[in-house]
Amino acid sequence: MGREAESSLADFYFSDSDDPLIPPESFTRWAEEGAWAMAMYEPQMLSGVAPRMDIRRDGVTRRVVNLSSYNYLGLAMHPEVIEAAQKALRDYGTGACGSPLLSGMSDLHRELEHKLATFTGREDCIIFNSGFAGGMGTLTGLLRKGDVAILDAKSHLCSIDGAKLARARLVFFDHNDPASLEQALQASEGQRRLIVLEGVYSMDGDIADLPNLLPVAERHGVGVFIDEAHSILVYGAHGRGVLEHHDAESRAESRVALQFATFSKAFAGAGSFTVGPRKLLQYIRYYINPYGFSCALPPSVVAGVSKALDVATRDNSLRERCWANTRYFREQALGLGLDLGHSTSQVVPIIIGSDRRRLYELTREMHEKGLFLAPVDYPSVPEDGLRFRVAITAAHSREDLDLALQILEDTVVRTSRQA
Repeated sequence: MGREAESSLADFYFSDSDDPLIPPESFTRWAEEGAWAMAMYEPQMLSGVAPRMDIRRDGVTRRVVNLSSYNYLGLAMHPEVIEAAQKALRDYGTGACGSPLLSGMSDLHRELEHKLATFTGREDCIIFNSGFAGGMGTLTGLLRKGDVAILDAKSHLCSIDGAKLARARLVFFDHNDPASLEQALQASEGQRRLIVLEGVYSMDGDIADLPNLLPVAERHGVGVFIDEAHSILVYGAHGRGVLEHHDAESRAESRVALQFATFSKAFAGAGSFTVGPRKLLQYIRYYINPYGFSCALPPSVVAGVSKALDVATRDNSLRERCWANTRYFREQALGLGLDLGHSTSQVVPIIIGSDRRRLYELTREMHEKGLFLAPVDYPSVPEDGLRFRVAITAAHSREDLDLALQILEDTVVRTSRQA
């Protein structure tokens, strides 16, 4: 990567073409010149998601340690989960073949809704066929033009897009800062408002400061929506997320109106769900277009997710193993001098800084040595915070983590010392 390292995807958002069907010439040239770096995206995985797997890049297949999947409890290849999905495939076929509202809701879908509501201690549940569409869609169902969506500055793009699509006014407060939230609420007095938080922030790996944020929301009488995509099944005594994790000190579960989470991470499936008050969910079902106008999840996926919930909650062993691996990796990585930012979760950033060329050269070198870590570039993260994002799982062995740490020392740490 030569001079093309000076640019990022943010530089080509506005096209220099008069025709929307013709991509910007500058982007095409940039992509061609940096093809070796762009080849680090969209890797071809040649097996199911596992701690070690074969990945093909640039036509070359390598066996690598996988630190880039959100299979936090290691359920993607669990035999009970696979068996449940296979049975549903035999009994129900390949797809739901209709939207949930009209023709795609099976007894398996209803059973999973009930199980998730019971698991989270909520009255009702809505299941979506996509994580992004579920987070975005729930907010479009809740918000209207003229409402104010008050988001943590590090909120996921699905929340931002949901507020925009609802034509609500977007207001951001400084990350995890109760004083900044207070200012945002004072400035929007007299309007319909909703506060949007995340359990685990996906790029930084830190968690919502609910003990200090919720009292601010409560003083102003403003409801809270929380996205637990990266925290469900991982945090809390029973895996109910950061709400449960904080509940003793902040009564979080009783003070947050709606809880959203995805199936594509610790559940090792696809789709998402929102839980909350029955009357509210009954209302917004009819105003969430990604729900009412999209095909329901395939029954086999639903059955697999339902069994994953059973396996994950029958005891704490998988959650404890994930946390033991997380503590070990963090301790060893800090000992190597790696910059892990403010992460406190199983999502561990390795922050490189602003050197884009180094980010992609390291990605390639690590892959060649046997470590799969994807580069995270601007505008997904700040320009001075380019990084790799490690995902620790219960499925990783100590040998997997030791090999990954050795490769990180031979690559990231070595180039840092040379610099």
